[in-house]
Amino acid sequence: MDRVNNDDVWLTIGEAAERTGLPVKTVRYYADIGLVPSTDRSPTGYRLYDASAVARLDLVRTLRDLDFDLASIRAFLDRAVTLSELATSHAAAIDAQMRILRARRSVLRAVSRLGIDDQKELETMNRLAQLSAEERQRIIDEYWDETFSGLDLDPQFVQMSRSVQIDLPDDPSQEQVDAWIELAELVQDPDYRARVRQMAQASHDARGSDEAAAAGAEQAELFGRVSAVAGPLREAGVAPESERAQDTIRELAEAFAALRGTDDGPGFRRRLADEITTFSDRRVERFWELVGVVNGWPQDPSRSGGVATMEWFAAALRA
Repeated sequence: MDRVNNDDVWLTIGEAAERTGLPVKTVRYYADIGLVPSTDRSPTGYRLYDASAVARLDLVRTLRDLDFDLASIRAFLDRAVTLSELATSHAAAIDAQMRILRARRSVLRAVSRLGIDDQKELETMNRLAQLSAEERQRIIDEYWDETFSGLDLDPQFVQMSRSVQIDLPDDPSQEQVDAWIELAELVQDPDYRARVRQMAQASHDARGSDEAAAAGAEQAELFGRVSAVAGPLREAGVAPESERAQDTIRELAEAFAALRGTDDGPGFRRRLADEITTFSDRRVERFWELVGVVNGWPQDPSRSGGVATMEWFAAALRA
């Protein structure tokens, strides 16, 4: 029952609990630890709470609803920190927790989507999803180290490749987390690393070949023409060995031969096809697609399928 004393309303512990929506045992616990002590006691020894104590209980309940721990609440009530400082630090802690939860959710969704039943693969995916930014970049840097070590390659290309940073945002989308997991697994795949190293070695060897290294800028322009001409044919389902395909690539093959100072013919076309195949791998294309997704780069649909087009062109050359 309410008790009036000097114009203040005094509530019993049960009434204070009912007024604040807290269980009686919680109000009693807060009093026992000195967080919200009762204001007074009745002649029979019951705890009594005035309006100030009830307001303090209300505040503690609100802060607990926001998941503040009791130590932080005590620091605020004791004026050791301001409410703004408390909110800032707690928000940062929640952000960190949310990043962990999002990573876990991404792993579980990926496991469900891919039908993974292997414990080791699950552990690997979980570890990759929760790496720090420095650890993520270290994986990519080690990949480049193994790819380029000891080879005489185009310095501009090497610098461009190494300059790529893996910038997974603090609040990544599901797609970005999935892309990072796939990217990390790709660059740590021994077979893929060996293939990229093989391509880098071929590039190293080609730098000493007059034929393969001839007129780099003009050759790059020719490969651009290949994409523009052969790409639509591949997408339309035209067979590389068809008459239409052969008529289309004839001019391109002759242009490559002229650039390299030789005659177009079956032997030259086979060598050009082998060279294209050596430097083409869809997994490399996928690597750059994944980097773009992780970093949030705008996607250019026109650039997808480039490797498939070069494979089609190589098949047409061999035909």
